Amino acid sequence: MGVKGKLIAFVEVKCGGHSFYDIFHTNTHHVPKISPRNINHFEIHEGETMKADSIVSWKYNEGKSITWKLIEGDLLELYNYFNVITSCDYQWTTWTIEYEKKTEDTPEPLIHLGFILDLTKDVEAHLLEK
Repeated sequence: MGVKGKLIAFVEVKCGGHSFYDIFHTNTHHVPKISPRNINHFEIHEGETMKADSIVSWKYNEGKSITWKLIEGDLLELYNYFNVITSCDYQWTTWTIEYEKKTEDTPEPLIHLGFILDLTKDVEAHLLEK
């Protein structure tokens, strides 16, 4: 059995948590336009935008893909599972990464958390432009 872990980051967003929530839960397809330096493709494979049991993929500029509940990709070479959860309330956005490392030597996914926080800043800047 691998080593389970959880990283949590709270980010204050001046645009309001409800606007941030809307981007990631109903208008996710806009994210590549909002943050092209981080995300270059978003695709729904099954289901609807961010509905339960939907299968979506993200491609970010390093050529890897990520989903909210990872079902394939490079990260599964290091982790038995890798889930990304976001919640928004008032001026705060919370990002949680839940994972299980395949070995104790597997690094904590701090780089991925940093990527998510950069993406958060881009979305916030976009929403403040409106």
